[in-house]
Amino acid sequence: MSSPPPLRKRSFIVTLGLLTGMAAFTVDISLPAIPAMVDALTTSLSRGQQIVGIFMAGMAFGQIPAGLISDRAGRLPVLYVGMILFAIGATGAAFANDISLMLAARFVQGFGAAAAIVLSRAIVRDIASGKEAAKLMALMTMIFTAAPVIAPSVGALLVAQWGWRAPFVIIAAGGYLMLVAIRSNIPETHTPVLGQHPVRQLQSSVAEFFSHRQSVFGLLLIILPPAGFMSMIALSAALVVEIYGYTVTQFGLIFATAGVSILVGSAINRLLVTRLDGLQLIALGVALFGISGVQLLIIAWLNQAPFIWLWSCMCLFMLTVAIVMPNAMVLALDPMPKIAGVASSIIGTLQNIVGASGALLGAVIYDGSVRNSVIIMGVMGTSVVLVFVARPLICPEIVHHPDELARD
Repeated sequence: MSSPPPLRKRSFIVTLGLLTGMAAFTVDISLPAIPAMVDALTTSLSRGQQIVGIFMAGMAFGQIPAGLISDRAGRLPVLYVGMILFAIGATGAAFANDISLMLAARFVQGFGAAAAIVLSRAIVRDIASGKEAAKLMALMTMIFTAAPVIAPSVGALLVAQWGWRAPFVIIAAGGYLMLVAIRSNIPETHTPVLGQHPVRQLQSSVAEFFSHRQSVFGLLLIILPPAGFMSMIALSAALVVEIYGYTVTQFGLIFATAGVSILVGSAINRLLVTRLDGLQLIALGVALFGISGVQLLIIAWLNQAPFIWLWSCMCLFMLTVAIVMPNAMVLALDPMPKIAGVASSIIGTLQNIVGASGALLGAVIYDGSVRNSVIIMGVMGTSVVLVFVARPLICPEIVHHPDELARD
């Protein structure tokens, strides 16, 4: 195994950030293509919106294998295989001629993308813990938040100029370029462990993860928000274009404000991460989740709202995601440096199952009303508050393990 890279090596951090942001970029750049894709493939809007949920489902199924195999064989081999699958699936989506082929290709794409998500986090835990890990996560978050800032506008421009397939072609090209970036910038950070049978190793790793109450608490904070924001992402084109009457081009610009909100949240997180501990940052984020969630529930009850109010609540929700989730991830992974791959995959699998469920449920219940467009997000925002309030029961004590790294 080669020596771990410096924590502040720019190319290393940028590549990890891009790997972390692949899923967001893939989803967001394709959103403006959905209405035209629906027409071209002669399917329904509800069915077309499933390209978001199916992609997330593929990620959910791919994360446990990626985490387990990376703990056994190292991070790099799994990263390469995942990126190859991602690129193949993206190529299939770009040339799909019916909705069934499109959804199948998106599932393969998501399955491959799972390796990028799982292993970027596992690599952080391989080389850092506590505040060092939190600072690295904050930097990665700032990099990957560029995806939702620029992707919808780029997607809208591509659709307007070259048709609905153009964003999917760009996604495929990005997959092939990431293979080059991994080869150039990411060294191996984990010593393979082959002592146990894979099934027994998975069983023992899962049991160890759920034996740590700190990890369970962090897990709950991580998996609830995606159900909210993925439901909104899946319905955002219909909400903005169909309900509120904006154009597809305007939708790209409007949706970019959600990305700016994440970027602002990441900047706040990076500013505060050296001044507050992880639990204090999480508490701040939870308070903001509560403010956003309660307002969205009020909007759902009214079944109408000025667009600026609704979208401001959604942006506040997204800003808060960038504060809570990186710190909750560090909290959840901290007790398990030796099984960071499986631990990251458990978190990611459940996160994406819940996120995919939110996106698919949102597509199913969508009926052209404001209520059904925002209610899932409102429920999830308030649920995070309830989990944090219950922390003394779930996890009475937070413990850090600064001297335990996978490289030791």
